[in-house]
Amino acid sequence: MLKLFRYLKKAYVPVICIVILLVIQATCDLSLPTYTSKIVNVGIQQGGIEDAVPDVMREETFLGLEKVMKQKDVDRMKDAYKLYSKKQVHDSKYKDYKKGRLYVRKKITKDEREKLDTAMSKGMINLSAQMAQQIAANPKAAASLSNSQKKMMKQMEHMNLKDMPDSIISQAAVSFVKSEYKAIGIDMDQVQIHYLLTTGAKMVGLAFLIMAAAVLVTLLSARLAARLSRVLRDHIFQKVMDFTNSEFDKFSTASLITRSTNDIQQIQQFMTMMFRIVVYAPLLGIGGIFKVLTTNAKMTWTIAVGVIAIMLVIFVLFKVAMPKFKVLQKLIDRLNLVTREILTGLSVIRAFSTEKHEEERFDKANMDLMKTNLFVNRAMTFMMPIMMLIMNGLTVLIVYVGAHNIDLGKMQVGDLMAFIQYAMQIIMAFLFISMVSIMMPRAQVAAERVNEILDMEIMIKDPKEPKPFLPEKKGEVEFKNVYFCYPDADEAVLHNISFVAPAGKTTAFIGSTGSGKSTLINLIPRFFDVTRGSILVDGQDIREVRQSDLCDKIGYVPQKGVLFSGTIESNLKYGKEDASEEEVKRAARIAQATDFIEEKEEQYQSPIAQGGSNVSGGQKQRLSIARAIAKDPEIYIFDDSFSALDYKTDVKLRSALQKETHGSTTLIVAQRISTILHADQIIVLDEGNVVGKGTHQELLESCPVYQQIAKSQLSEEDLKKAKEVSAHE
Repeated sequence: MLKLFRYLKKAYVPVICIVILLVIQATCDLSLPTYTSKIVNVGIQQGGIEDAVPDVMREETFLGLEKVMKQKDVDRMKDAYKLYSKKQVHDSKYKDYKKGRLYVRKKITKDEREKLDTAMSKGMINLSAQMAQQIAANPKAAASLSNSQKKMMKQMEHMNLKDMPDSIISQAAVSFVKSEYKAIGIDMDQVQIHYLLTTGAKMVGLAFLIMAAAVLVTLLSARLAARLSRVLRDHIFQKVMDFTNSEFDKFSTASLITRSTNDIQQIQQFMTMMFRIVVYAPLLGIGGIFKVLTTNAKMTWTIAVGVIAIMLVIFVLFKVAMPKFKVLQKLIDRLNLVTREILTGLSVIRAFSTEKHEEERFDKANMDLMKTNLFVNRAMTFMMPIMMLIMNGLTVLIVYVGAHNIDLGKMQVGDLMAFIQYAMQIIMAFLFISMVSIMMPRAQVAAERVNEILDMEIMIKDPKEPKPFLPEKKGEVEFKNVYFCYPDADEAVLHNISFVAPAGKTTAFIGSTGSGKSTLINLIPRFFDVTRGSILVDGQDIREVRQSDLCDKIGYVPQKGVLFSGTIESNLKYGKEDASEEEVKRAARIAQATDFIEEKEEQYQSPIAQGGSNVSGGQKQRLSIARAIAKDPEIYIFDDSFSALDYKTDVKLRSALQKETHGSTTLIVAQRISTILHADQIIVLDEGNVVGKGTHQELLESCPVYQQIAKSQLSEEDLKKAKEVSAHE
């Protein structure tokens, strides 16, 4: 899978943007539980008072705290507050206070405030305890207090700081601050509402920021994954275009299609998820653990229980479902193969009445794929319910343990709520990672199959320093002691083949089936490379020139006519896009295709279906020949390309071809002697060996194999006529 990242080396900017956005999203997600805790603890329970560091204090309260606090804490408090005179109080927002001077807090750092909070909380409790003792000794002073103040003083009287939990100290200090604010004349309802609205607005802002980051990450990751898919398809296509027949033999057509479509789709889906999760989930999980430790470290064991349960579920799923993922892609290959075979051979299937057998074949391939898919999907369907059960069970466990801590005063309600949210974030992080882990095996299989194509070593390559063709030998083709053996075959197909096809002349190849005619002719465009010996075109070894330069010199007509979807004109211009209308019509005329083309309503603009399925075999073959002629190459290669033509059309076509293309070298593979009577040179092959070389008449006299072929195809009278036609041409 990692090998595929090399195709994203130019996409570092989107990747960096995705990482930054995911960091922002994770940071915001981890901040929300803190604000939830503040809403409950500060906004609701503490009436908007954050801590024991009030914004403002009366002068007598400040002096009272000085007496009960340590000197270093007093110095810190003095640095944090500024004394306002009566006039300054009158000009400030505390103008309703008429009883004296006030101490107003300056801007201090978060760290300084936390230290001051601890010191002042204890100071306020000590001061409250002293006040409680004084009030107890002075009944007249007690009468002037409100009921809430009396209640608080009574609680403080019997409290010992050493025995008090942190949450109780904090709550007691907040009560002291509330009393102080009321004494100054501050509206506590307004303080609470302001805090709730401010904190709520921050949470809404974070939610919108999370949404924006998530949308952008999804967009960028989807575009990046789609780009990777496009690049992979492009590289696979280019690689397959360079394949020789040797490489094609290692992959079926159905497998190549599956690898280019379904496999890359699996990789794209995985990459889309991976970009969004691989960075985000660890950030969320690690950040959540850190936040949990700062909230209540003693309860982290509850999260460990949930994580262990999830890991066990994932392990079981991996053991059960993962092997099936590796089978799925092969089953898709199989289904594509069967479907392709049935559709391609539909006419043969109908002719032999084997529809029932083929239906059973397709049904078996289809059912195997369906059963495997169902097994995997059923296994996966258990995952979410089990995960939800674990998450809900973990929530119940946290609430149970947290409620006990709240009862003991070790924890506040808001902290419990934040802890639950952090726990869910940690669990979700593991859930996300498990989702990627589940998708990874199938994507890994797909990636291996794609890499198998991309890493395939091409047997036939262009030379590092290509040589030019020799102009003085333009059009000449020469075989020098050529041997050829198919890859992984035990015996050679061609043995010591040597001949020269002179420029501007016609050289024909004939022999029994399996004698190596098509193999020999396919060595010239380098569909295969010779095992030993050399092939020269224009006086240069074809392995020492560029393949594109070699193919530019060749007009190739395969044994089976191949047409492409489009029009007749687009097919005839396939080898020469800039061919003029006159050149196209000339090629059609030479190939004896003019009659049936002009009979069509749209003539040269008539549509051609995929594979040329809307024209007959003979028409397809003539259009294939016309396509090669329109290219106007130096060398024509006809690989048994006249087999679908009747004798009359064959004679006309060869006659026109000889007249119109007399400057080009023509190489013809034929089964019928009548097709090659006109050849300047006929080479007879038998079991991969050259057993005869010469003209038709010379071979009739000197080559037993050729005589045998001639006698099997032509009667004595036909032989005489063939000789007359040959002499006439």
